[in-house]
Amino acid sequence: MAAARWSPAAFLALLLLLLPFAPSPARAATPGKSPSPTSTAVFQLQGAVYPIGHYHVTMNIGGPAKPYFLDVDTGSDLSWLQCDAPCQSCNKVPHPWYKPTKNKIVPCAASLCTSLSPNKKCAVPQQCDYQIKYTDKATSLGVLIADNFTLSLRNSSTVRVNLTFGCGYDQQVGKNGAVQAATDGLLALGKGSVSLLSQLKQQGVTKNVLGHCFSTNGGGFLFFGDDIVPTSRVTWVPMARTTSGNYYSPGSGTLYFDRRPLRVKPMEVVFDSGSTYTYFAAQPYQATVSALRAGLSKSLKEVSDVSLPLCWKGQKVFKSVSEVKNDFKSLFLSFGKNSVMEIPPENYLIVTKYGNVCLGILDGTAAKQTFNIIGDITMQDQMIIYDNEKGQLGWIRGSCSRSSKSIMSNFP
Repeated sequence: MAAARWSPAAFLALLLLLLPFAPSPARAATPGKSPSPTSTAVFQLQGAVYPIGHYHVTMNIGGPAKPYFLDVDTGSDLSWLQCDAPCQSCNKVPHPWYKPTKNKIVPCAASLCTSLSPNKKCAVPQQCDYQIKYTDKATSLGVLIADNFTLSLRNSSTVRVNLTFGCGYDQQVGKNGAVQAATDGLLALGKGSVSLLSQLKQQGVTKNVLGHCFSTNGGGFLFFGDDIVPTSRVTWVPMARTTSGNYYSPGSGTLYFDRRPLRVKPMEVVFDSGSTYTYFAAQPYQATVSALRAGLSKSLKEVSDVSLPLCWKGQKVFKSVSEVKNDFKSLFLSFGKNSVMEIPPENYLIVTKYGNVCLGILDGTAAKQTFNIIGDITMQDQMIIYDNEKGQLGWIRGSCSRSSKSIMSNFP
């Protein structure tokens, strides 16, 4: 949902436009032998909320396979790489731009192309062009292609599967070419059929289940499939339809501060790993800020900090949230009986390089958001599970900083 972190919580509306690209025959997807449908792929994550502002995964794409850093985004459907097709406007990225060949281009008549835009008319039938627009006015233009992703599965097998994604050759993002981007592109894991997770399900590689665990210490893990989902202690809620798009939503929640209701109307909430911070609409945001201010000790003074809009300084420079968390209280979102998400201070505060503590819940109205977003900061140190097979979302607290090989001990 975010525009690959170049600005906070930018949401996309996906459009398909006819863009110039040399026409050529398309290459049909040719996945290898499908593994057991209970297979799960687990990936190490790199990154942090602050100061990095994202979590990314390394994906091996092409033949021979080459590594690319992809920003993990559960708020959008179309994955893409910055692409030398040739590149008209791209950022500097960690790896050489992905260079496609014409036989990998997806034709306009392909089902994944038509699913993006059912009423699309093709001036060039041999290709499927796209444009992604973000509300911060960032864009990605390109053409859909299909290439091999090499995935290592927990059953010790390796699979090469042909997946469709965007070859973005014109990115209007930030100061193009002048700024080193932290990632090569975006790994979109939304609910749409073009999402890589949906494609893996369609090709029999994994079930349509994903989860992630972001560590407050940096890093974490991501998984596709369901055989490491804990069998107990998970808080489950049904996925709800949202009024603003096909996003992962637990529905409307009632907001509490220190176990007291804040007397705001129930909040429509979405989970979005593409947003670094959490965003509340005007009413719950103002209620949260008022409650925080009323409960703070006099030793904390509001201070201006370029990192975030609302910050405090103490009598000494802070080095971690643990030094100040006792001055703040937990928030809670209740989605019904026994379906509560606690948001302790560690999940809504950061300590900046200037030694101040800042609120990582932002005013969504200022960012032109119409609903409430649970971003990375609030999802830290818990496994968040998106189970599209059963139509439910889940969360369970545990350590995300250990190796993914010890997941089962972290989340018994």
